[in-house]
Amino acid sequence: MLEIKVTDIKQYIYCRRIIYFTYCMPLEVAKTYKMKYGKEKHDRTEELEKRRTLQRYGLESGEKRCSVWLESKKLGLKGKLDLLVIKGNEYVPIELKYSTRKPGLHHKYQLTAYVRLLEYKYKTSIRKGLIHLIPSKDTFEIKMTSNLRKKVREVMENIRKIAVTERMPDVVRERGKCKDCEYRNFCGDI
Repeated sequence: MLEIKVTDIKQYIYCRRIIYFTYCMPLEVAKTYKMKYGKEKHDRTEELEKRRTLQRYGLESGEKRCSVWLESKKLGLKGKLDLLVIKGNEYVPIELKYSTRKPGLHHKYQLTAYVRLLEYKYKTSIRKGLIHLIPSKDTFEIKMTSNLRKKVREVMENIRKIAVTERMPDVVRERGKCKDCEYRNFCGDI
């Protein structure tokens, strides 16, 4: 089974062609300004996170772990979770996003994939995760529904299908996404 990265799930929802270029035509691409800036802010926040309290996430207490590497050969999935809070038998995954918009579907699917990895690793059931927006300091609770879990499994299957068939997916409907895309020059039809 092809092992995929959790970030691939987010990318698939954003633009399926990114998956095609990642697995079928691996390319050296330059990071865009927005990507570099977001990474800098994310790294800085992660650095500061070590000394911050959990109150910003609406949590009172727990053990905080930063940059948690998760991998499951059985699920064929791997990735690095930004933050994990453990309180007794409760596990709360937290994804940090440098965005001014409310969490999109791609962020929710990414968080759900991390939940699947955590559930597998810790042999537990997780009911919620959090997405924290760095600029606004807003935190959104995302309930782990059966529908979210099902959709993530479907996306994982579709990612593997793209990799195996090596067929380039159709261009995204929202062409505004293409403006700042690092793969824009390789699509040929936008």
